[in-house]
Amino acid sequence: MLGDTIAAISTPRGRGGVAVIRVSGAMAVSVVDAIFTAKNGRSLAEQEARRVIRGEVFSTDEKNEKTVLDDVLVTVFRAPASFTGEDTVEIACHGGILLTETILTALLCNGARAAEAGEFTRRAFLNGKIGLSSAEALGNILEAQTAEQIKLAHTGMSGKIEQKSAQIYGSLRDILASIYAKIDYPDEDLADMSREEMLAALTKCKNMTDALVRSYKTGHAIAEGITTVICGKPNVGKSSLYNCLLGREAAIVTDIEGTTRDVLTETVSLGRVMLRLFDTAGMRETDNPVERIGISRTRDALASAELVFALFDGSRPIDEEDRELIELLDAHGGTVVAVLNKCDLQKSASMEEIASRFAHTVTVSAETGEGIEELIALVDRLFTDEQINLGEDAVLTNARQHAAAMNASMAVGRAMEALSVGLPIELACTDAEDAMEAIAELDGRAVSEDIVAQIFSHFCVGK
Repeated sequence: MLGDTIAAISTPRGRGGVAVIRVSGAMAVSVVDAIFTAKNGRSLAEQEARRVIRGEVFSTDEKNEKTVLDDVLVTVFRAPASFTGEDTVEIACHGGILLTETILTALLCNGARAAEAGEFTRRAFLNGKIGLSSAEALGNILEAQTAEQIKLAHTGMSGKIEQKSAQIYGSLRDILASIYAKIDYPDEDLADMSREEMLAALTKCKNMTDALVRSYKTGHAIAEGITTVICGKPNVGKSSLYNCLLGREAAIVTDIEGTTRDVLTETVSLGRVMLRLFDTAGMRETDNPVERIGISRTRDALASAELVFALFDGSRPIDEEDRELIELLDAHGGTVVAVLNKCDLQKSASMEEIASRFAHTVTVSAETGEGIEELIALVDRLFTDEQINLGEDAVLTNARQHAAAMNASMAVGRAMEALSVGLPIELACTDAEDAMEAIAELDGRAVSEDIVAQIFSHFCVGK
């Protein structure tokens, strides 16, 4: 319940120099006061906000006898000037599993309840302290594995998406005001905009929403990662390329065909892009039941891949197995890059045939690392927009945001079409309202409770 006072350990479980326990809600100060004695002799209610206070925390047994638990530092944040918008108290104690759990238990015994996953951030959103996309960016920064992800998440936390969506929302509101005036008072000249001016304003809205939609390609590649499958016939160097990209020996590499029998998966940063990388069993006809299962899993992985590295042995002539793989990938809906491996060996003239069948071809040596930088640069060009400034621009990072922006863009497009072909202005009104609703979903002004719950369920307890 939103009115409850909640408490949680906000630092990772385990031993450490310092741990932080967070309490938020109307009773936060009194709950902590019940287990805390300040060195200056004053209660927390009398202390200055945002000032670090030294003191001791204690527990109380059935006989009302106190046991000092730790020497701590306590900071009080008064509503609404706190992260959650509520009275919040943070206790910095010595790190230790038993100690922090004992302090938390003491808080729960004095009126607080255990916080749910992401509940502090959820309260910040519900109390208007942050927008929904900023909350999602906060979740991204907690999960960040690369410098680019940190940069992108920090930009999201600064409210760039909310600012851009507010600009679009405000423009649509002004357009609708003029449409309503024309509908309600057709004989009066009360509208601020003519039909031509409305169309021009809608065009600006369309350009802004389309820019948001386009930004998702980059945001998705950096924040969520590209599902990438390495495939090819046996012994072309798939596992060697896998290990080369990871920078370590994650897959077994031998000269024996069919060494890889299952799908191996790791996450790796490749330039600005994050790849969810899959090493797969060699594609060939086989009677071995285990290898056949591996090949079946390879085909399943290919079906959902956004990016495919189709590996070929560049030192040998093309054969029937290579041609069968090419035919299979002709029907693939994702991006396919032909990787001609073993460029450090004698090159085969038939590799030109492979290169002619693919839009993107790179020559590498997974053994020596030659050509890998070219592969990295190609992937970066394919999946990111160099014009986007990750530190300044509004960039969508997840499918929810992308769907909302897409819906807004399509609705604005319908409104523009209605006005441009001279249809009744009421039709444009309906579409503009749909666009406003979609933009409201993007920044969290109007979003269902189920979506909010889903977003914050992925946060850790204490955040």
